[in-house]
Amino acid sequence: MEDTSHPKLLLVEDDESLASLLAEYLERHGFLVETLARGSSAVKVVLERKPDLVILDLMLPDASGLDICRDLRGSWRGPILMLTAMKDDADVIVGLEMGADDYVGKPVTPRVLLARIRALLRRGSADAEAETIRRGDLVIDVPSRRVMKAGRSLDLTTTEFDLLVILARRAGRVQERSRLVEELRGIDFHSFDRSVDVIISRLRKKLAGPAGGGRMIRTVRGVGYLMTQDGEDR
Repeated sequence: MEDTSHPKLLLVEDDESLASLLAEYLERHGFLVETLARGSSAVKVVLERKPDLVILDLMLPDASGLDICRDLRGSWRGPILMLTAMKDDADVIVGLEMGADDYVGKPVTPRVLLARIRALLRRGSADAEAETIRRGDLVIDVPSRRVMKAGRSLDLTTTEFDLLVILARRAGRVQERSRLVEELRGIDFHSFDRSVDVIISRLRKKLAGPAGGGRMIRTVRGVGYLMTQDGEDR
């Protein structure tokens, strides 16, 4: 019988010694960890195993981690945590644009990785109380994590949904960028972190849809973002 009492993680990492170290550490903290060395089979394995979270190295010898992330987002909504050497911020930005939820830099500190995993999973299972947020033609069903905009369903990632809920709950009030980063990522905030900016861009595109618009999330230069109180795109 399958063990459903512990979260299931899929670690896609070709460095066997690192994969073994991380898997052992995470298993000691209550996770079931499956490791995968070949990126080329990652999408197939995710769809078959349905893990609670995927940890994906961006530098794989047989497949691009960015391509894997993009392909996964075509059919899977679960949280994706990138592992990256972070030699170039552009790699992180592209990964986030492809649909990743968060990232951890190499060399990996296991406790930081654990904190990020717990934060993503906690956000995914939070907000159990019955609540529906309405902002104009935007309807957010918080317990079911479903979003409708002008009658159409939006397919959001874990982090996109969480950021949208934060902005919608505080509509009409400017949210400082640094505070949003800290709320979403939990730790290791630094002033050059552009993760929220990329996720805002992704959200705007999804809110706009084929008809255009998507201006209900405004940029307040030098400060952060706010959602219009009535949800209007004007």
